[in-house]
Amino acid sequence: MSRSAVIAVAIFLVAHLAFLIGLVTPEKFVFDEVHYVPAARQMLGSTASQTMLNPMHPPLAKELIAASIAAFGDNAFGWRYPAALFGALAIVAIYLCGLALFGLQGPAIAAALIAAFNQMLYVQARIAMLDIFALGFGLLAIAAFMHGFRRERPQALFALAGALFGLAAACKWSGLFPLGVCIVIVAVIRLMQGWHTLFADAKPADWYRPDLWPGFRAHHAVLCFVLLPVVTYVPAFVPLYGVSLPDLLEAQRRIFADNTTAAIAGHTYMSSWPSWPLLARPVWYLFDRTTDDNVAAIVFLGNPLVLWPALFALLMVLRDFIVARRWDAFLIAAFYFGPWFAWALLPRTLGFIYYYLPAATAASLALVYVLRREGVPRWLLWGYVGIAAIGFAVMLPISAAFIGTSMQMFNRLMLFQSWI
Repeated sequence: MSRSAVIAVAIFLVAHLAFLIGLVTPEKFVFDEVHYVPAARQMLGSTASQTMLNPMHPPLAKELIAASIAAFGDNAFGWRYPAALFGALAIVAIYLCGLALFGLQGPAIAAALIAAFNQMLYVQARIAMLDIFALGFGLLAIAAFMHGFRRERPQALFALAGALFGLAAACKWSGLFPLGVCIVIVAVIRLMQGWHTLFADAKPADWYRPDLWPGFRAHHAVLCFVLLPVVTYVPAFVPLYGVSLPDLLEAQRRIFADNTTAAIAGHTYMSSWPSWPLLARPVWYLFDRTTDDNVAAIVFLGNPLVLWPALFALLMVLRDFIVARRWDAFLIAAFYFGPWFAWALLPRTLGFIYYYLPAATAASLALVYVLRREGVPRWLLWGYVGIAAIGFAVMLPISAAFIGTSMQMFNRLMLFQSWI
């Protein structure tokens, strides 16, 4: 086994264990578990409802929750275990993305640690919602795409990416956003090559080259980014709808209608996509008073010591993509801004900060990119990892219900009025 594989397995095991600690607290439903766990129970035939529950999202993530319930019981561990599993896979995927971008173990491990110390991923990996499943599959697909991007023959890795994107979309349609980014990247590069575009001062690190992917044809692109995603997406629906084409198409129509219709009703924790990077409006998944002065809380917020500095790092990434044309800066920018800006295209007015999770996780790559630039002291990257860990530890009492905190500390951590 290669060194990279050993490190990937080690990252997975450590992250998996960390996510499992206190997973069963609380033993009741948290936030949107009230929608997805009953839908999973229905798939096991354990509910009497005749109406299909939660048809507005594809079934794969709920099927994985159902399989966990069948294996571990209809309890908090059974509901949440798959989320912990996919949260660990998401951190491994960031490590693999780091290897593709930076070519060194140290920066790749640092990226994985920064992603792990961002409270967003930690909180979402411990709740039975759909987003962590789409994130895990989607980041693995992005890692495959990044590893194939600079190869002469990227067909196999691009095919793997397409198959994984199909699985991400089968969990939640937001898994289609990074697939769309890949399609746009391939289309733009092929269009520029068709126009015989040349950079006058061409460099080896350019994101575009006229000789990129010499054997990758149009039919390869269709196979990798259209047909294979469909092939891996559709089977999740078969247990519910059989192989009836009209029923399968009606299921897609229903998902499309439910996810593109402008929402009329508001929500206490709703927020708009421009506000997400600023952490302007978190979502309180849980707030229970355990005693007169103590609470068990789960707040989906994000680590300010990660996500606020990431905004400045992303500006430098954009600068290097535009001015220096660096391929690594180009890919980081594409997979940060693409999944985030995609929400601006939807007519829905009801949005939540947890939709920002894929972009926020990719932001760890931007931080590592900036902290390993030429002229930056090598110790600074690991010093920053330590700072991110401190921020994570400080916010852990409002991220994990099993720890609990005093009302006084909770109020101190709620820095802004909009967080309350």
